Amino acid sequence: MTEQNSATEIARAYDGNRGDDGGMRRFTIEHDGVTIPMSRGGRGRPLVLCPGLSSTQASLRELAGLLRRDHDVTTFDLRGHGLAPAASRYSFDDFLGDLTAVMAAVKAETGGRDLPGRREPAAEPVLVGYSLGADLAVHYASEHPDVVAGLVLIDGANPVPEPFVTEAVLPEFRMMWAEQAALQEAERGTERQVLLTAEQLADLNIEIDEVRSGLLDRYRKIDRPISMIMSTSMAGDDAGEHARRFNRNWRTGVERLVRERPDITTTWLEADHQLVFTHAEEIARLIGNAPEQPGG
Repeated sequence: MTEQNSATEIARAYDGNRGDDGGMRRFTIEHDGVTIPMSRGGRGRPLVLCPGLSSTQASLRELAGLLRRDHDVTTFDLRGHGLAPAASRYSFDDFLGDLTAVMAAVKAETGGRDLPGRREPAAEPVLVGYSLGADLAVHYASEHPDVVAGLVLIDGANPVPEPFVTEAVLPEFRMMWAEQAALQEAERGTERQVLLTAEQLADLNIEIDEVRSGLLDRYRKIDRPISMIMSTSMAGDDAGEHARRFNRNWRTGVERLVRERPDITTTWLEADHQLVFTHAEEIARLIGNAPEQPGG
C-alpha cells in the first residue's frame, strides 16, 4: 500500500467517527484531489485552529482540548500532514487552498445560513494560526475580510525585514530539514505523520520567506481585531551568531508591524518556536481573552 493510499484509508475510516474526547465529531472534505480530515467539538464561540508546517491535529491536541472548554473548535490536517494523504504539490497557495476549503465547510455548518428560530446571525469564527498557519490565516483574512471575527497569530505571519534562509545558512538549513524528515519517518502511518521530503520542506521554507516580504500589504486589508502570541527566542537560546540574528529579526519584524498597526495586541512568551506545545495552557488563556469583532 502506498503512503498516499494508506493515509487516505486512515482518513476514510476516521470519517463520521465520534471519539471519546467529549463527543467530538470527525469528518472529511474533498479539495483539489486531497481528502482533508476535520474535527469539530466543544462549546461557545466558533474557532478554527490552523496548523503549521510539520504540525498536525494530533500534535495540537492539548491546545485544541483546552480551547474546547470555551469554544466550538474546528481542527484539520493540511495536505501531506496527519491523516491527510500526500499531494502532488506543496506550495503556499496549495496550503492556502486547503484552509479556504476548510473555512467554506465551517461556514456551511455554522455561519453560512441562519437556522430556524435563530434571532441573530450565526457568529463568524475566530481564526487561530500557528507558524505557517498564521501566515495562511492572514492571507485568508485579507481575501475574505468579513468572514472572521478576529485573528490570533501564534509565532508566525511575521513581516520580518530580512529573509531567514540566505545563501550563507542554506547548507545548514538543508541539513536540519534532512534530519527532520528522517525523524518523521518514525511517525509514518500514524495521525502525526508528515509526508513531505527534506527537499519539499526546504522549498516551502524558502517560499515562506518570500511570502513574508509582502505581508504588510496583507495586514492593511484586514479590519478585524488581531492578536499575536510570539516567542522571545524563536530560534532557541543558543548563543551562536545565527540564533541571535534570527531572534533579532523575529522581534524586529513584529515591532515594525505594530508601528504600522498599533491596534494589534502582542504578547511575548519566554519560549522558542515550540511554544504551542510547551505553553499550551497560557496560549489557550490568551486566545480566550483575545478581542473579537463585536457581533461577529
